[in-house]
Order: sequence, then C-alpha cells, then structure tokens
Amino acid sequence: MFRKLPSNLAPTEECPGLRVRGGTQYTRSQGDYVCGGCGAKDHANGDNDVKALVEDYTGNHGPAHRGGRR
Repeated sequence: MFRKLPSNLAPTEECPGLRVRGGTQYTRSQGDYVCGGCGAKDHANGDNDVKALVEDYTGNHGPAHRGGRR
C-alpha cells in the first residue's frame, strides 16, 4: 500500500520517518523526525545537532521500534 507523502517531505504522524537536508552556502543543515512507534518528534539545525538527531532516531526510535528493540 502506498501512502501519500507530504508536499515538503517533512515527516508527520500520518507519514512518520526521518528527513535530513544538507546545508548550503546560505543555510544550515536541518533534520526532523516523527517516530511511528512512540510518536516522539524532534528537530535540529546545524551539522552537529543533525548528526545527534539521526543517531537518536536510529538508536531509539524508527528502526529500533520496527526491529523489536526498546
């Protein structure tokens, strides 16, 4: 079954997941997630904070819930 993705690809409660955008010359990198397992949400700006956000999501949320860990 296919789900309709939000127009800006930002994760939502209806379409949870992780989104990361790299920085450019004029903008900082950004990241967002919504966990489909527990509903947690987070947002980060800047390379170090986005890296920490991805580590948190992969270690404690999305994949962790799907794999039965937690």
